[in-house]
Amino acid sequence: MEKHRGFPGRLTGTDFQFTIRRASKKGATKIIRRERYADRRPPDRRADEAFLHALIDYFGENSFERGNLDTGRLSWLFEREVLPAEDDFDPWSYEARLRVDLGKAECTFPQIFDPGWSA
Repeated sequence: MEKHRGFPGRLTGTDFQFTIRRASKKGATKIIRRERYADRRPPDRRADEAFLHALIDYFGENSFERGNLDTGRLSWLFEREVLPAEDDFDPWSYEARLRVDLGKAECTFPQIFDPGWSA
């Protein structure tokens, strides 16, 4: 499992996790598309914003390996702002490759593209 050194481990001042410490002995948890309903709590939405901002800062438009990125946090963005980067994508694999759809990210979270925005 690739560890993304320098990637934030969590949203500052909260328990919202962005990375995991070690691979599970049972294997990776499957990445799924979680529905984001309009009535989600503001802290949950801030965590999504901060995580997406961190992905864009760290990887930009490049594809990246899932590695130690938190499955739950990825699942809130999966198949919308974060897409599979390969045809044979395996949602159960730590080696699965993903990419950020910057166009979709900017439409959904325009505030994180503002130079003055901070998590």
